[in-house]
Amino acid sequence: MTHDTIQLGLFLSSPYECSYLPNRQARSQVVVQSHWITTPIYSILIEDGFRRSGISVYRPRCSRCHMCISVRLIVPEFVPTRTQRRIFKKHAQTLTAELIQQPYFDQEHYALYERYQRLRHAEAAPETTPQVYEEFIVQSLINTQFVCFRDEQGVLRMVSVFDRVENGLSAVYTFYDPEYPGSLGTYAVMYLAKLCTQWNLPYLYLGYWVENSEKMHYKLKYHPLEYYQQGQWTKDKPTL
Repeated sequence: MTHDTIQLGLFLSSPYECSYLPNRQARSQVVVQSHWITTPIYSILIEDGFRRSGISVYRPRCSRCHMCISVRLIVPEFVPTRTQRRIFKKHAQTLTAELIQQPYFDQEHYALYERYQRLRHAEAAPETTPQVYEEFIVQSLINTQFVCFRDEQGVLRMVSVFDRVENGLSAVYTFYDPEYPGSLGTYAVMYLAKLCTQWNLPYLYLGYWVENSEKMHYKLKYHPLEYYQQGQWTKDKPTL
């Protein structure tokens, strides 16, 4: 870590079930003083491979596995594919985006989140309650914002949660109506890349890429990516 964050204490979590690869145990290195985390401090931590879940800031620290690789999109060099351009154009014409700069609990948002978890992640998702939702989605000590997408009838179809850090945006979580057609997840990434361009931010952090995890494979559809390896960001895809 840099001199700005060296005073933060870290602890190694107990083993828990890996959420990316089956039949594996994982461990995380977690920041002790989570209440100290501000946007400038988190901007340094995310550069060093950390992510957050609610107010908890962590990075993977598994003794025998190093598959979790932080990735970020270099937005000024991003050239969407034909399919991505088509998806963006379609939804931009039918969905209206609303930016919420101060996250709060909203029953409509929660209902969509609960529906998304129930229909898309029924086997893997933890218990979904308003408290769990608020701790995971709403609680934050940094500059976290929501962008909500509504159709032409005003129905909420998608919510994308992101953090604004000093050199980019970090995609935290996106949930949407699973029965709404047209690759909403792709549109969410494209929309955040658009916000990066509008706000003159060079990077869109996409979280961890795990080579053998199908649900993480979509991140390779956006390029050029940088991968965080051995303390450095590089365009070279890791050989694991």
